[in-house]
Amino acid sequence: MHGRFGGGMPVTTPQPEGTRAAAGVPVRRSRRSVAMLAGLALACTAAVAGTAVGFRRASSAPEPSMITMGSSTGSPAERRIAAARSSLALQPTRVEGWTDLALGLARRARETSNTAFYVEAWDATERALAIEPGHLEARKMQVWILLGQHEFARAVAVAEGINKQIPDDVLTYGFLSDGYTELGRYTDAEKAAQWMLDIRPGNVPALTRAAHLRELFGDHEGAVELMDTAYRRTADAEVEDRAWNLTQIAHLSLLTCRTSAAEQLLTEALRTFPDYHYAVALMADVRTQQGRYADAVEFREKHVAMAPHPENRFELGVALERVGRADDARREFALFEKAALAESEKWDSANVELIRYYAEHANRPGDAVALAKRESARRQDVRTLDALAVALQATGASGAARTAIDKVLAVGVVQADVFTHAAVIAAAQGDTAHAKEWANRAVATCAASPVVAPARALLKATD
Repeated sequence: MHGRFGGGMPVTTPQPEGTRAAAGVPVRRSRRSVAMLAGLALACTAAVAGTAVGFRRASSAPEPSMITMGSSTGSPAERRIAAARSSLALQPTRVEGWTDLALGLARRARETSNTAFYVEAWDATERALAIEPGHLEARKMQVWILLGQHEFARAVAVAEGINKQIPDDVLTYGFLSDGYTELGRYTDAEKAAQWMLDIRPGNVPALTRAAHLRELFGDHEGAVELMDTAYRRTADAEVEDRAWNLTQIAHLSLLTCRTSAAEQLLTEALRTFPDYHYAVALMADVRTQQGRYADAVEFREKHVAMAPHPENRFELGVALERVGRADDARREFALFEKAALAESEKWDSANVELIRYYAEHANRPGDAVALAKRESARRQDVRTLDALAVALQATGASGAARTAIDKVLAVGVVQADVFTHAAVIAAAQGDTAHAKEWANRAVATCAASPVVAPARALLKATD
């Protein structure tokens, strides 16, 4: 997954009384703490499954009626949009009406995977700021919209300005944590998330951000624990937020091959918020881990129909290739490449997928390296650096690839694909000991994932 699925974490989810956590919840825990709480985290997963991921962008160009209308009986976002429009019809100069409308539209972008809602949301914030220049909530909404549009550097700059002016605003720290994470500034992201927890212990937006950071630092059980707590503190009426939380826990379960738990969680997410695009995409990964490749293709096709973004077409191409539909895969990859190149200069792009395509499917390693170097010059997140390592290795530049993958591993990520890449790179350098170490870790992390096939081959060759 790219980041954490969609334009930011839940922002306004009510927190029931009596559920506040103790002060000082740490974003990062000691290894001993991880081990002691692993059982609790697994129990949390089981409990959620028993009731039963950044940021990934939304699709462009909704129908006009989707933009201009809202529904008093629809999703949480649609209800907020309808209420805001009704309020503005009576009081068009009330600044809170415009910020409420912006929030509803931004949330609708995440619900539907449709970026056009961000455009109208931005217009609403501009209307608010025209009425009251410098209005805090309007400025914060602009940061959230920028994050949803993947304008991470710009979002960070605006959020840092707000933070200097108002240093105790919790959600501003959340937006800083989001932006820093996407840029690969993990120390800064950790500090920002910790400030959220220290200022307002146990608040849901802080818990979700801390969970994502724990995932990046390799503490999957701690991430599940925090995300489960966030889920239980989210109001029942906030169905998209609850489905998002369930999808995130399913994502964490898949990373460590708890496939059945992930399936249960996603089933509940889809019951909570039918046809939820993030859950549909992740269900394809469940079917892949189960070896049900034809079913995975069906979920990928459904996801592309919902959100026809280049990165989703790439994943469909990979799924088609895996199931042996080579001609269909080539057609899908061609559509993907054309769309990805059209947006390659933008922040909101499918450049990581395009790097992978050039390096792993199109036999164009030179193009992969050129794009990876350009992308990594502006962001140093683990996903981009991992793609850079893969591209460099495809050209035979094992030393440079080792440098890039070592930076990823230093963050602490525990992912089967990253370990596999590390193993292949070490083997190419003749470092058999480390190659076997990383290959064993890849298989141990998720033996059912097809991404560990090179690790298996390496282990077999070195026996």
